[in-house]
Amino acid sequence: MRALKSTAKGILLAGGTGSRLAPMTDQISKQLLLVGDKPMIYYPLCALMQAGIREILIISTPAHLPDYRKLLGSGEALGIELAYAEQNQPEGLPQALTIGAAFTGQHPVVLLLGDNIFWGGTFTVRLAAAAAETTGATLFAIEYPLADQYGVVEFDTEGQILSLEEKPSVPKSAWVITGAYVFDPQVAEFARMLKPSKRGETEIIDLLECYHTQGLLRAERLEPDTHWFDAGTRETLCAASSAVADARQTGDSLGAPYQIAQAKGWI
Repeated sequence: MRALKSTAKGILLAGGTGSRLAPMTDQISKQLLLVGDKPMIYYPLCALMQAGIREILIISTPAHLPDYRKLLGSGEALGIELAYAEQNQPEGLPQALTIGAAFTGQHPVVLLLGDNIFWGGTFTVRLAAAAAETTGATLFAIEYPLADQYGVVEFDTEGQILSLEEKPSVPKSAWVITGAYVFDPQVAEFARMLKPSKRGETEIIDLLECYHTQGLLRAERLEPDTHWFDAGTRETLCAASSAVADARQTGDSLGAPYQIAQAKGWI
């Protein structure tokens, strides 16, 4: 395998119980369900690869981790390096950063949720640029009509972050925080200091607030031509599959890691 060039490392979080998709997820990990004709995990994996991230940690439950190893192996066939780690109990998204601390070390880390699908616009270009930053954190926001179901970021007239809220009943803006984040190496320390919320889990919004209070949080506002799906419900999974099918009819190649590896000259 050729020498790796990117200093950032990636984490794909593919844990959880997938309860919103039961009974489909009673025997299979949510992120292995098909979106179109590809496993869901292929889409965020492709996003990392397109952004030049070649060292990636996949985190899943002890029961499902062998399935990911069988599907993706060491990553050598894709010109990347894959590692695997167990999430014994889902205790919040920041847990991924503590589980992956030994893997990421003193490198910036790009965290993508395994059920979030992005394509179009300049998403991967912006992801790569954010991963090149050595300090601070970056969130990726998009305008979305159901903002009360997500974390919300409020901006001032100059595009600077004013506030962050988790699933507010009356959102201050329509900009929701997607499942893509970039953090500097101190993120694991911040994550360990977080206290569980009323849900009994640590919250990603609290982790982002650690950076915001220090003036170290950046936000990338994605363009309207960026497609984003949180494919964690029946409705959004079906919508994502339909959108992928439509995109392929127009010639777009989505969820194809081998094509990306070949195009980049990694294999």
